[in-house]
Amino acid sequence: MVRLTKIYTRTGDKGTTALGSGERRLKSDLRVESYGTVDELNSVIGVARLHSDPELDALLSRIQNDLFDLGADLSTPETGEPLPFERLAIVASQVEALERAIDTLNADLQPLNSFVLPAGSPASSHLHVARTVARRAERQMVELSRREGERVSEDALKYVNRLSDFLFVAARHANGRGQADVLWVPGQNR
Repeated sequence: MVRLTKIYTRTGDKGTTALGSGERRLKSDLRVESYGTVDELNSVIGVARLHSDPELDALLSRIQNDLFDLGADLSTPETGEPLPFERLAIVASQVEALERAIDTLNADLQPLNSFVLPAGSPASSHLHVARTVARRAERQMVELSRREGERVSEDALKYVNRLSDFLFVAARHANGRGQADVLWVPGQNR
């Protein structure tokens, strides 16, 4: 159970922060950058929800909760040492739920013959921003997973990869189920 009673602690005033394990790291540490980007992504999704239809809003609400799970997963690295609490981690069922959501939304969309520009409705535009933030989080997580002594779970990597796919399909859904997509026209302005 999370309990926040005091918002500022002054413990980070010198540029460090505590991981879920209690270990202190620089705020510029790649692990901190990774879960910070996941937090940024969650905020961008919150803005997209302001413009979303009820079906999409329900899916995004679930994803926002999952993103807190992902942040907890990233902020409490697996070290093999016992923790005084159960470590929260992304699990396969969360990845599978994203895949079902992608399939559901994609079923109503026409196949593409061109790339989609990040434009259209407000919801779609915000979802495209979220998609790019998800890709940045994924790049950071992959780099983190390749560093000596660092681990990122396979399910966490799968989740963030699927999430960017979901956000692409959701952006098309928000554009009138793809009818208002703005397509790239190669060389149009030559």
